[in-house]
Amino acid sequence: MIVILLGPPGAGKGTQAQKIQTAHGLVQLSTGDMLRAAVAAGTEVGKKAKDFMEAGKLVTDEIVVGIIADRIEEDDCKQGFLLDGFPRTAQQAEALDNMLNHKNLNLDAVIEMKVDDEALVDRITGRYTCANCNQGYHEVNLKPKVDGVCDNCGSTNFNRRADDNRETVSSRLESYHAQTAPLLPYYETKGVLKTIDGMADIDGVTSQINDVLGSLA
Repeated sequence: MIVILLGPPGAGKGTQAQKIQTAHGLVQLSTGDMLRAAVAAGTEVGKKAKDFMEAGKLVTDEIVVGIIADRIEEDDCKQGFLLDGFPRTAQQAEALDNMLNHKNLNLDAVIEMKVDDEALVDRITGRYTCANCNQGYHEVNLKPKVDGVCDNCGSTNFNRRADDNRETVSSRLESYHAQTAPLLPYYETKGVLKTIDGMADIDGVTSQINDVLGSLA
């Protein structure tokens, strides 16, 4: 089974990807991780990527798709894989499809985690973590049992990501929607687009994804 997970920053793609990997045996593939691994391994496509990176240029779509093509030949991908964060543009989607077709592979589902932007901004800007054990909290939805004290380790020191502010998050959401908008009709035409409520709680989102994947088995 081959699945793509689409969703804006903060929608919980990483959390859901881990759950999908565990429940369905699909290998989660991150283009960033694959790129670094290919460069370190000195593969042919990794050498091309390294040249671009050392020149301070963005790695081309052709190289990224080439790295994916190499990675999915490994044994752990034989039962299927999950792409999280790629493709981001219609051009990348077409290049990915061409590569899969060349390998006689079919994309089974593209799962869009649909969100309400304003609610997502509130979700992201309200989150913070314990500076000692990294336990996550939220100003409204998940406060410590004792105000100012971590439930897990008792620390009173907390951190908040510098980019978890309304202006930055709103900008990232605008960029995501601008890039992703052309992908939706592209995949809808192919009959593989499945849209779920990304604003549900974690278990609710997982349940929706399991329903989609279960219907494909």
